Amino acid sequence: MQYTVLIIDDEKKICSLLARIIELEGFKVFQANTGKEGLKILAAQDVYVVISDVKLPDFNGVALVKEIKKIKPHAEVINLTAFGTIADGVMAMRNGAFDYITKGDDNDKIIPLVYKALDKAKLQYRVTELENKVIKKYSFSSILGQSKALRAAVDLAQKVAVTDTTVLLLGETGTGKEVFAQAIHYESLRNTKPFVAINCSGFNHELLESELFGHKEGAFTGATRDKKGLLEEANEGTIFLDEIGEMNLDLQAKLLRVLENQTFIKVGDTQTSKVNVRIIAATNRDLKLEAEAGKFRLDLYYRLSVFSIELPPLSQRKSDVLLLARYYLKEFAMKVNKPDFQMSNGFEALLLKHSWKGNIRELKNVMERVVILADSQELNSALLPYEFHVDTKGAEADVLRMETVEKQHIIKVLKHTQGNKTETARLLGIGLTTLYRKMEEYQIS
Repeated sequence: MQYTVLIIDDEKKICSLLARIIELEGFKVFQANTGKEGLKILAAQDVYVVISDVKLPDFNGVALVKEIKKIKPHAEVINLTAFGTIADGVMAMRNGAFDYITKGDDNDKIIPLVYKALDKAKLQYRVTELENKVIKKYSFSSILGQSKALRAAVDLAQKVAVTDTTVLLLGETGTGKEVFAQAIHYESLRNTKPFVAINCSGFNHELLESELFGHKEGAFTGATRDKKGLLEEANEGTIFLDEIGEMNLDLQAKLLRVLENQTFIKVGDTQTSKVNVRIIAATNRDLKLEAEAGKFRLDLYYRLSVFSIELPPLSQRKSDVLLLARYYLKEFAMKVNKPDFQMSNGFEALLLKHSWKGNIRELKNVMERVVILADSQELNSALLPYEFHVDTKGAEADVLRMETVEKQHIIKVLKHTQGNKTETARLLGIGLTTLYRKMEEYQIS
């Protein structure tokens, strides 16, 4: 790869000479004689290193560093000057310059310096590239679906993302609340800072307090050292509190303090800690009703619901079902090195008919099982779990027929997992005890 260097100097002979020296090292070199001309080239070309004179007709070269960094944050800048001063050198470095050298010394120093600046620029470029990939992966463009209900929710989320406002995401389990939270974070001004998620239903009261706020050594049995809480881990970024309705009332009071003044006290501490964090919360409960029943703090509810977004269930997004199914089929096919699949008409009809009470999470799990079980590229309805085939009116003949389908399905998944019952239960979406009961009922060894 040929890396690019931009030289900005109003002395054309010096500019050309320097360009020739650097070109002999294999670099592609652009030349500019004014700051404005240099910035124009910078915006159009993928420049890694800029060598800029300090005294330009239209710019102070030290101040120009800031403008260069705005356009190409990964580019490294070397300032050249005929009369160097300590003050200018310090200011250049503060503005983000890689180095500041005096003309006359540059003949021996410039080439090694360019290589050093290039190494740093390449590293920074790679970091920026990875950050952009992460932002793209979790941006709103990653949220699949064209239904009106979904696009309305996305539109609201995009509007609030650029602010620092607290957001409350509402909706059934499996509707993609964490995906929305990530998109809001990665399209906000905090996108280069941490995104930390915690499910409040996954911890008891004491553990959740320690996880969120951290603790001091000796705060409780087993606290052998100080521990940072997730609020501190998310400092300057975003913390996502899933299933906020499960949080204990005492912890809700502490969370309210964070929302009001961005301060908290660690478990076992007497000193107040301060953070700068955005809070996004989510729940599948009606928090207002919970508050009226005394199960949730009303003042916290009003602070959390400054901006609420209702995420539609999949049952209200029927036009998105097949789009999502195709996406997950392709994703899981790639994971197990299988070719792309085609859905038969019968297969598609059952997907559209299904109620999808588990929403997108259920659809994703069903597609994973289908990919595992499929023996041909065309997917037929027999691959879908037995509940997809049951007549909603509950005809007895259909129920009897489904017992056979369910037995065959369990046998096939057991074969795929090589008899691993824990993994089989996970893929079937049932508990391990339920699997053992069904195996005994159907006499599966």
